[in-house]
Amino acid sequence: MLFLVDASVYVFRAYYSMPPDMADRAGNPTHATFGFARFLGDLIERAQPQYLAVAFDESLTSSFRNRLYPPYKANRDPAPADLLWQFARCREFCEFAGVRHFSSNEFEADDIIGTLATRARAAGLPVTVVTRDKDMAQLVRAGDVYWDYAANERFRYQDIEERFGCAPERFVDYLALTGDSVDNIPGVPGIGKKTAAELLRAFESLDHLYENLERVPLLKLRGASSVAAKLREHREAAYLAQRLTRITIDMPFSESLEDLRPRAPDADGLQGFLDRQGFGGLLRRQAQRIAAQSL
Repeated sequence: MLFLVDASVYVFRAYYSMPPDMADRAGNPTHATFGFARFLGDLIERAQPQYLAVAFDESLTSSFRNRLYPPYKANRDPAPADLLWQFARCREFCEFAGVRHFSSNEFEADDIIGTLATRARAAGLPVTVVTRDKDMAQLVRAGDVYWDYAANERFRYQDIEERFGCAPERFVDYLALTGDSVDNIPGVPGIGKKTAAELLRAFESLDHLYENLERVPLLKLRGASSVAAKLREHREAAYLAQRLTRITIDMPFSESLEDLRPRAPDADGLQGFLDRQGFGGLLRRQAQRIAAQSL
């Protein structure tokens, strides 16, 4: 199985949950780096992945989605400078730990994970997506796992609809209707989660829904005629939201699946990194166990 880690989720979580007074000898902050390193080490020890890749986001403003829709994610504050500095240290940790990591100015971490998942599945390899981002639910197929590591909850293909409101294959169309306030995507005003789920139980896809709008007032929906009018008025917004929320699955990659096998940690490099960060025995002992595990 290929484990695909949505790094930003766990870096941000560490940044806001770990004691902020952790610092290296030069006074640089280290709390997010420590939390991420501990998380990734725990994951490797626990899962012993045969294949593993970590995906980072480069920027909130440079992806192709920003060109499609400039307000995309414009509701988010820029990452603090001390957090950006620690993101770079988290990438360093991956290098020394023997874990392949990827990032792109053009694509987001979701797209990296979507592309690698699609390639793995084509090779007969199921995937586990390690995240708590609901958008990733669209990637899950039979044999895959969505793993919310922080909550220690795993959802298989058959669990996704109950957990997130829609089957994976229809999740993009579901988001096209509801929008996504987290990413500043409006969708169709007035269409909530319950109504979107009902519509996608009645119609196979967003296209099928719009091809049969005259049937919407006949559905047993509260305010069905009003729903049809909203859909008609905001058709363009729905299709824009669909484009923005659909995860890319065909990014250009030169790496093969074999390149995603975890390597033995660079013992000297990793110890030097831990020294520079001022990290103590906890991560050192974990690194030793991981090294022994890889033999």
